[in-house]
Amino acid sequence: MFSVLILTLNEEHNLPACLASVAPCDDIVVLDSGSADRTVELARSAGARVWVHPFTNFAQQRNYAHATIDFRHPWVLHLDADERLTPALFEECARCPDDAPYNGWWIAPKMLFFGRWVPHCTDYPAWQARLVRARGFEFIQVGHGQREAPGMRMGRLRENYLHEMMAGGVDEWLAKHRRYAREEAAAYLAAPQPEWQGLFSASALVRRRAWKKLSYSLPCRSTLRFVYQYALRRGFLDGAAGFRYCRLLARYEGFTARALREMKRPPRS
Repeated sequence: MFSVLILTLNEEHNLPACLASVAPCDDIVVLDSGSADRTVELARSAGARVWVHPFTNFAQQRNYAHATIDFRHPWVLHLDADERLTPALFEECARCPDDAPYNGWWIAPKMLFFGRWVPHCTDYPAWQARLVRARGFEFIQVGHGQREAPGMRMGRLRENYLHEMMAGGVDEWLAKHRRYAREEAAAYLAAPQPEWQGLFSASALVRRRAWKKLSYSLPCRSTLRFVYQYALRRGFLDGAAGFRYCRLLARYEGFTARALREMKRPPRS
């Protein structure tokens, strides 16, 4: 068996479905960042243990959980409130042996655009460190997200969790990604050197991360992102949903480029 950790902030609309998907688990922990809605009440009524801790970034919040919370099982599955555990992934996670030679397991999400899986324009499989050891695992912050710290030994699971990207609608997605763009720009400016050695790595995951970092120096990023996702990554095969999502990704690149320009601008005297 394994424990589940769900990060929340004002997630009363998304949390019930997430909690229902993990109901077979006997150790569910909700780590809240100070919700002002019914998130904490819903979590407790579903039998989850609730912890509250101020949010700095995703990596810090997850590392706080591993350092502070006494999980009942050696493996912890990390989910967000707009994500769902599938029965097939539950079975695969439950089979992971305690003595596996890994610090954690990568899992690829199926990204849903208003309920439709759009694999091509979301770069499936985009591996995420999600089932990790309760003790000894460490995350680092990268842009607006997180990844495993250097030195963590990772395996891969076959099954997927589900992530509904548009749970709050387009306006909420845009507002969230304006904030993500500022965080991503700040992270890049703190360490702007491209990871050249990773561009030709044998690992698709390492290559993807290196090309992502290199992309910050390219012009016309919005247009290039649309061409990359819709044409080169064959987002057109995802139909009308793929076209709409690729346009949103292009807008996100515009947010990031604008944030970079503003942060590089010298302060007014």
